Amino acid sequence: MIPGGTGQVGTILNHALTAAGHEVVVLTRGPVRGREVRWDGETLGPWAEEIDGSDIVINLAGRSVSCRYTPANLQAMMDSRVRSTRIVGEAIAAAARPPRVWLQMSTATVYSHRFDAPNDEATGVLGGTEPGVPGYWAYSVEIAKAWEQAQERAETPHTRKVAMRSAMVMSPDRGGVFDVLLRLARLGLGGPVAGGAQYVSWIHDRDFVRAVEFLIDRDDLAGPVNLAAPVPLPQRMFMHVLRAAWGVPVGLPATKWMAELGAFALRSDTELLLKSRRVVPGRLLEAGFSFGCAQWPEAARDLVRRVRGGPGFTG
Repeated sequence: MIPGGTGQVGTILNHALTAAGHEVVVLTRGPVRGREVRWDGETLGPWAEEIDGSDIVINLAGRSVSCRYTPANLQAMMDSRVRSTRIVGEAIAAAARPPRVWLQMSTATVYSHRFDAPNDEATGVLGGTEPGVPGYWAYSVEIAKAWEQAQERAETPHTRKVAMRSAMVMSPDRGGVFDVLLRLARLGLGGPVAGGAQYVSWIHDRDFVRAVEFLIDRDDLAGPVNLAAPVPLPQRMFMHVLRAAWGVPVGLPATKWMAELGAFALRSDTELLLKSRRVVPGRLLEAGFSFGCAQWPEAARDLVRRVRGGPGFTG
């Protein structure tokens, strides 16, 4: 079961899990294909019958972060995440045959904007109190915390719960974050933003799928788990590597105010560009997970090959 499974990440998981022989049911507000079931993300309905007897629930529901962070949009992000998580928990609690695992999407944004040290699950610093950052960044952290708390508070004693604190999932799909970053690089605009010292945390799409499968199989893992490649890197180096993979020699730098103008034009927000997300996958590595693309240069080359229609990393 994948509530909210029609977006980029849901589509990646749906295709991979279906190809692996699983029967996948997607909950969506606008079903158009087979095995898509209607729900509103807020109230119990006939869709809950699909959860009863399912093996795994992977809840991805929530308003997209690709928007301007206005008060109304931030409130919509909060409401959609908390309400959908709460109602999934109610459906699991009411099931005669509850799923054995509930993987709940979360975000690496929950961690502090910092440059000095990486954030893992054990020693990472949660954000919200950093000096010198826009006030609304703290609300983004509150959204992430409330999202996880909604899962924690669900009374599902027979279902193991994992909160997936995911970094940006890099895939060659149109409209995804890699597509946007590559387009900027190809236009010669992929240089440092506001100096470029802020860290970028990321995960290759096929490693994301493999990590989900790993979490499903490992009965000893519960609670928050970082889904991020083990080597985050500063934005200026991240974009330098991406330009090299495509063959673009130069990327024009952008000041903070230029980034604001660009984000406004793209109907997005500069938090996605300026917040330093230095996140590492402590629990995955301790549990023995092996990344297929642990370093950004190899991941970027693979993604570029796939954009150009060539073969890529298959796991």
